[in-house]
Amino acid sequence: MVGYAFDYAPGHETGLHRHPRAQLLFATSGVMRINTDAALFTVPPGTGLWVPADTPHGVRMDGLVRMRALFLRADAAASGPSSATVIAVSPLLRELILTVCGEPVVWDASGPIRLVAALVLHEIRRAGTRPLSLPACSDPRLLRVVAVLIADPADPRDLEGHAAVAGASVRTLARLFRAETGMSFQQWRRQLRMTEALARIARGDPANRVAVAVGYASVPAFGAAFRETFGTTPAMAAPKAGVAPA
Repeated sequence: MVGYAFDYAPGHETGLHRHPRAQLLFATSGVMRINTDAALFTVPPGTGLWVPADTPHGVRMDGLVRMRALFLRADAAASGPSSATVIAVSPLLRELILTVCGEPVVWDASGPIRLVAALVLHEIRRAGTRPLSLPACSDPRLLRVVAVLIADPADPRDLEGHAAVAGASVRTLARLFRAETGMSFQQWRRQLRMTEALARIARGDPANRVAVAVGYASVPAFGAAFRETFGTTPAMAAPKAGVAPA
């Protein structure tokens, strides 16, 4: 296990790449937008993305991103999920990640850091998952609709309103959403709105502004949808004062 610490400027993109080791992508501040062949992930502080070895992925930085990532050897990687997954990063796991990132690339396997590494693996195994991904699409007609919605999650148009953009009928679009994402258009858009909402809440945007940005007419309606999705309120998900990035 080795740590990687680097601060990235807003808007920086890594391009599609892969690593021979599994990776836990984590940032103490900023939001990471990560795409794989299978899904689009939003990773705010308080969560991390587990990326199995040799998984092609690209990262776009939303805001100043202070990345503190871990790379794990194959035997250690057995502690993580079998596919790319957003996991909750507990306060303990956060501190352990920072500790590993403060160590040299080659560390004494007989020294106390081995206990830190063992505890990291324990925390990864017990970490809960978070619904912060959207199934990726490949059909060009669907991609045109998806691009519009990602650019503006509050777009109120239904499938009929997007048909002209897509160059396909409503029936075709509905079938494509089901076939490629396993979701209806309404389910996919709701998931997009909620992942975007959590990202904005995590960077400190007020709930009333976030509600409008993701297409909710009232803060109570937004709060109810947020609670249903994440099991917590926007206020509880907001960054806590006094917790400095590392």
